[in-house]
Amino acid sequence: MEHVGERGRAVLAAFRTESAATRRHVAGRWRTLPIRQLESMVPDSGDVLEFGCGNGLVALDLALSSPHRNVHGVDIDARRVAAARRAAQTAGLDGRVSVELVGEHWVPMANSADAVVIVDVLYLLGPDKAREVLTAAVQALRPGGMLVIKETSAHPRWKTQIVRLQETLAVHVLRITVGTTVQAFSVEAIAEYLEALGWEPTITRIDQGHLHAHAVVTAKYPEPLAAQPPI
Repeated sequence: MEHVGERGRAVLAAFRTESAATRRHVAGRWRTLPIRQLESMVPDSGDVLEFGCGNGLVALDLALSSPHRNVHGVDIDARRVAAARRAAQTAGLDGRVSVELVGEHWVPMANSADAVVIVDVLYLLGPDKAREVLTAAVQALRPGGMLVIKETSAHPRWKTQIVRLQETLAVHVLRITVGTTVQAFSVEAIAEYLEALGWEPTITRIDQGHLHAHAVVTAKYPEPLAAQPPI
């Protein structure tokens, strides 16, 4: 599990005026998400777009970790967007962290981001919608940009089953997560789809010491093919 540490305390302090339920949620999320490893995979400068930013935990961490990142988070949950905006203001980051409430079919502007980050979102959408979001993420990147997508691996199965049980509870019973489904969309499936689009993704496991099968798919905007000399 992730230790809170100085950076964690700074991030969690941004939520100190929120409800007890929100504070418990972000604290638990910080402790169970390998957030330091995730952050290290994101370019340390430029415009970062986070799909499904929720309460803003990752967005705030990305901004606090590097003064050269500007983070724009989007989410469909009005309550979480409001909490993320308040947290950014409390942390003094509202100049570098912006949060937007969007509709279900929102798509970003093309060539608008140097990095696109998606953390534990695609499994809530179902495979077809998840592929639509991946396509939109690819189109949002500027040349040289980076995709960083955190989901779970399909293996080992016992870890995957733990995630499925917890998220089913969060979505369908406790209603603390907005989603239409809980359907595994593994990092392996993400990588396969990106390969079909002509990208060269890399899967990195970050689940050592964690009950969840955390893994990250990274992919850099493909370099244009060099022009072939005339024969």
